[in-house]
Amino acid sequence: MSSIDNIEVDITVELGATVMPIHHLLRMGRGAVIELDATEQDPMRIYANSTLIAEGDISVDDGQLRVVVAQKVLKRG
Repeated sequence: MSSIDNIEVDITVELGATVMPIHHLLRMGRGAVIELDATEQDPMRIYANSTLIAEGDISVDDGQLRVVVAQKVLKRG
């Protein structure tokens, strides 16, 4: 087994973001709606270990939800 097979990567897909006071968050109940800073046409941000690596689109195929990578984000530095 190759040592690269044992590397774990935390993948996060962000649909949008918002800022709100913690007391608003604590008062939310089931079914609450949180308004995000993105629309359904905006690309999702894909992170690997908290680093932005790509943007993608959401797709539903045969009842399966998936994220399709649309473009890589180049790290500048």
